[in-house]
Formats: sequence, structure tokens, C-alpha cells
Amino acid sequence: MLALILVASLAACSPSTSSTGTTEQGETDTPAAEGQETYKIGLHYELTGAVADYGVAENKGSKLAIKLANEAAGYEKYVGVEYDNKSDSSEAVTIATTLASEGVIGVVGPATSGASAATYQISNDSQVIVVSPSATQNNITLVDPNNADSDVYEYIFRVCFEDSYQGAAMAQYAKDTLAASKAVIYGDSASDYSKGLIEAFDTQFTKLGGEIVATEYYTAGDTDFSAVLTNINSMEFDVLYIAGYYNEAGLIIKQAKEMGIDKVILGADGFDSESLIELAGAENLNDVYYTTAYTAVDASEKLQAFIDAYKVEYNEEPAMFAALAFDATNLLIQAVEEVGSADAAALQAAVKGINFNGVTGDFTFDDTHTPIKSVLVVKLVDGVQSSADSVSPQ
Repeated sequence: MLALILVASLAACSPSTSSTGTTEQGETDTPAAEGQETYKIGLHYELTGAVADYGVAENKGSKLAIKLANEAAGYEKYVGVEYDNKSDSSEAVTIATTLASEGVIGVVGPATSGASAATYQISNDSQVIVVSPSATQNNITLVDPNNADSDVYEYIFRVCFEDSYQGAAMAQYAKDTLAASKAVIYGDSASDYSKGLIEAFDTQFTKLGGEIVATEYYTAGDTDFSAVLTNINSMEFDVLYIAGYYNEAGLIIKQAKEMGIDKVILGADGFDSESLIELAGAENLNDVYYTTAYTAVDASEKLQAFIDAYKVEYNEEPAMFAALAFDATNLLIQAVEEVGSADAAALQAAVKGINFNGVTGDFTFDDTHTPIKSVLVVKLVDGVQSSADSVSPQ
């Protein structure tokens, strides 16, 4: 269905095409004709605050999916109800409670694992389907994330892989493809996202015969990494794995390169932001590899149609977070099209059993409502993705 929507809508998608017109809270105010069903989809993102880059991109991806679906339907069949959690978990809880009372058939977002985890009990208890574009925290879809045998939240799904999977994939790529034998890890001491990546990379790299020379930590919000980098520069290693978000990673890369550290730098999907280039400088983003769920390198016809539609709508290239949100929103839309109603239990069953063909890959869900798909490792040359390899950790 996604491919049909893209093809049918691309010609109509232009800067002068009417947008999803919004009210103050972001609810489309164009009514459907009499007898035509309208379905509300909650768009719950970090539109301001520390990680707004992710939320803004995801909101754009979701809104494009809704716009194209409405063009294919011929009327405003789907309504985006937008909320900004300000990159704050407490605000996210309030929004989740509000959305549960607004008659949405599902919610896409938040972008980060912390904000997402804070809302899942509320949404699940309210039988509101949540499809996360990018909550990669290990076992986040389980009632008790610290217990792998815990029950899964019946109404919570994600279209991204989890941290342990991409951390292991990066370690395998480092060992098998880059022939690295020694690695240094540098991560956020308080972030569950970072901790999951560190543990997975360490375990897989060691299992494959590699050596973790050192594991160093920073604190979110730090801007001066010179002391730790000076220490790292005195070590003997092949790759530096930075397990964190673009905010700190960009500055770490810049300061490392300026200090003369010329080793290969590795990262995770938290690197996937234009702000990484702004913070690090394009000239410092060479021999940098990171795991992602999306790349425009060697794009398929379906993916190129999405890229073209996104560029027409927003006058910019889509990044991974926009593509993931586009898929997450379309997954909800596909479930509605299959069920033909807003019945929560029927929609949940449709999502759970879906066979989805998206721009970030084709997948079904495993028992934890996490997609079964490969990880992509992209290489940066002067800040631009130049190549991509698919990796499935063994």
C-alpha cells in the first residue's frame, strides 16, 4: 500500500499543495464529507528542547505520511494531532494521558527511549496503540525491561531495532570488515541508550576475539572532552566507539581530530543528524562509521519516491528519523485500511501480524513487537554518507 500511496501522491505533492492545516495543538481542521470516516493519529514528539533534531524530523516524516495517505483517499481521512513534549519525560507523561482521552487510533512517538518508556504504561492501559520510530532501548516494549521474560506491552510496538542489536552489529563490522583488534569505548555515564550500546559492543567485540582497551565516560551536556581524549590518545587502539547522541558526539569527534587522533570512529544511530556535521565539521567526518536503519545510498524506487516527496514538501533531504516516523505512521494507516474501523483490539491484532514494506526495510514483528530486520552501517566522507553495508550480528 505504501508504494501505491507514494506513486499516486508524488505528482500532486508540491510547495503549493494544501498542507495538513493545523490548529494550535496541531489537529487538522478540514472536515471529511458526510459519511466519510476520519481517524486521528497522535504525533507525540520532542519539537523543542535538547533532542529537538530527532523530534522535528520525525514529526515531518509523520505529517508527510498523513498527507500522502489523504491524497490517495481523496479527502482528509487521517488527522494528525501534534504535541511537543519539550524533550522532557514528565511532559511526555502528561501528553500521553491527554492523547488517550482524545480518541486517537494510535500514537507515533516520542523519539527518545526515556520519554517513550515513561508513557507506555499509560498508553497500554488505555488500549492506545503506540508505534515508536526510534525507542531503541533494550526490552523497552516489555512491562519490565530488566526482565527478558517479562510480558510484552500488548499495544506498544516499534519500527527500529534495539540498542543491543545495533551495538553488536557495529562490533561485528569493526572486527570482520574493518579488521580492528583493539577498541576504546566512550559513552554517556547516565544514559540507558548509551549503556545498552556499550554492553552490546563490548560483549560482541570480545566474543569475536577483540580487546576493549578502555571504557571512558562523559556526562550529557559536557562540552570539553580534552582530558579524557588526551588519555585516550596515549593508548594503542584501532577504533573509537562513541556510544551516544549527536550533541556530545559531534564535539568529541571535532576535539579528537584536532588533537591528532586519527583512528577510525564508530557510532550508533544517535549520530544521524545534520547537527553532527555542524558540531564536528564536515572536514572531521572522515573514516567515521555508524549504525542506522536508513540510508539514501543506492536507493530503491520506493525509497527514492519518499525522498523526492520529502524534498518537495520540506526543501531538504530526509534523514533516518524522518524515514522511521514515515514508516511508523504508515504502519498505523495500513492497519486501519486492513481493519476498516477504529476498533482498538482489531487494530492491535492487525499491527501485531502485519507484513510491512517500508522505506526503512521490509519486516514483521517478533514476540517483543520489535521488527526483524538488518542493521545498516554507513561510512561518512566529509560528512556525507558514501557507502552502506547490511549487517546481521551472529
